[in-house]
Amino acid sequence: MADDLTKTPTAATKETYDDRPFHSDDLPPEVRAPLAPFNGEEPPAPAWFQWAIAQEPERDFVESMGIKLEALSWGERGKPGLLLVHGNSAHAEWWSPLAPYLAKDYRVTSMSLAGMGNSDWRTTYRFQDFAADAEAVSRATGLYEGGRKPIYIGHSFGGGQVFYTAVRHPEQMHAAVLVDTGFGGPPPEVLAERQKRAELLANNPSPDRPTRVYPTLAAALARFRLMPPQPAENHYVLDFIARRSLKRVPMPDGGEGWSWKFDPNMWEKLDRSDGVMAIGGMPELKVPMIHLYGDKSRIIDRRKAGEPGFLDGHVPEIEIPDSHHHVMIDQPLALVAALRTLLGSWPH
Repeated sequence: MADDLTKTPTAATKETYDDRPFHSDDLPPEVRAPLAPFNGEEPPAPAWFQWAIAQEPERDFVESMGIKLEALSWGERGKPGLLLVHGNSAHAEWWSPLAPYLAKDYRVTSMSLAGMGNSDWRTTYRFQDFAADAEAVSRATGLYEGGRKPIYIGHSFGGGQVFYTAVRHPEQMHAAVLVDTGFGGPPPEVLAERQKRAELLANNPSPDRPTRVYPTLAAALARFRLMPPQPAENHYVLDFIARRSLKRVPMPDGGEGWSWKFDPNMWEKLDRSDGVMAIGGMPELKVPMIHLYGDKSRIIDRRKAGEPGFLDGHVPEIEIPDSHHHVMIDQPLALVAALRTLLGSWPH
């Protein structure tokens, strides 16, 4: 899940944290293929998780700018609205284990961004289009019916989209919560892998990549990994989101196989020309904003290395203990508790 809001990095503007698809055989097995030991079987799950995923959401497709966007909703219309936004190459179901716990007090909608989940793909992806998509989904699913504008909550790349919308279109939201949303250059191993891939493709100028097709569900699940790479102990959460990241597709030689739902060429299609960070500094924020982050995430690594944080001194922050970048996987109940406590007293 990335937050690439800029043009090509320069001395005045830094590329934000990059977690575009990263493939390396140097990762340990528990990071490279965390679900492989289960051979396609579902890992055991605790009662809280089983209850949450049993709360079937309202499933809709919302039209926006010529495409249809997947939207999952929980809670009664008429309650204050929350819009949940996932990270890169993810989908709306990443929030399904958490949303029912938020729906006790809110009308909650989780959307799949264009090019991801069951949402349609676009020929070009723009930050401005996301802002329009978020507004269309919020209105169609009743997030305005609680008497105020919705609060946007975005993880990683989704947090970057929420940040963009908060800056460019503050009239769309009551407040914004970013979840482990980094603003800095890509980590060294991603840079090295990107350079390796560029060298391999030097004689093939086409950026298009076909989506890989796996012969069985078990084979596809065995290839699932988190981006950026990290260990994850809650395999039942990984399995849940991995299964919902896949779709049935024809095999090249006949029959059906499994493939990932996201647009594999999204990064090549992403238009960065309207990046809010291109202005060279922290823009003025006109809506309340808070940042939640994992204490083991890349953000902490960068701070320990002495790199100043883009949000430092501008946005209050809350640390989630014992969590890497993917907070909703590492510490889902802690994240729910933090959000419920925060939303109960903030914004003023």
